Amino acid sequence: MADAAGVSHATVSLIERGHCEQLSLVMIRRIAAALDVRVDLVGRWRGGDLDRLLNRRHSLLAESFAALVARTPGWIVEPEVSFAIYGERGVIDQLAWHAGTEHLLVVEVKTALVDVNELLGTLDRKHRLSRQIAAGRGWKPNLVSVWLIVADTGTNRRHAREHATLLRSRLPLDGRQFRKLLRNPSVAGSGTAFWSDSNLGSTRPGSGRTTPPETGNGASTGRSPSVSLPGT
Repeated sequence: MADAAGVSHATVSLIERGHCEQLSLVMIRRIAAALDVRVDLVGRWRGGDLDRLLNRRHSLLAESFAALVARTPGWIVEPEVSFAIYGERGVIDQLAWHAGTEHLLVVEVKTALVDVNELLGTLDRKHRLSRQIAAGRGWKPNLVSVWLIVADTGTNRRHAREHATLLRSRLPLDGRQFRKLLRNPSVAGSGTAFWSDSNLGSTRPGSGRTTPPETGNGASTGRSPSVSLPGT
């Protein structure tokens, strides 16, 4: 085994005796590869799987955002709206409705911005089916907007800059225009808004921090404590 993995006999002996903590992960994986075994590293948080942390962050992000929309006069929000139309299935994170202007808002909430191509394809499908999904709730949209709400982290902003052309081709507006759309929903508009971590767990107005805009593609609507412009 030591010869096959290219390590010393003493190293293999450590693993055999259960002393893996003395070895690097690279060394452990090298030995495992010689046995055609895959070694996975599972992160844990306060005794639970990392998925629990990610799900909690997603829930807090969704709750904080929905609270902002619900506080705006005329809007109602429905979370986790599932659909199955002609074999196409999925879940819309949040579906918001403004009866006065018959404006439908399709919201995708992301704690991590990873595969932008897949994300845009998913949003396109939800946008395409949104009128039929709304009809199932007795809503007949005259206007449909799609918004991507992303946790405001350095990694997410970097990924947004790396895919700025793709994102702006489908989601041209930014966080500065989102509040304007909520207050005056007579015109449809789709975009991306970053949501500050300081808002998570708090739905109190003004609880978030304002991130100075880096660049813009529209006129500023003033200071916003909850949404900020994606970096470009």
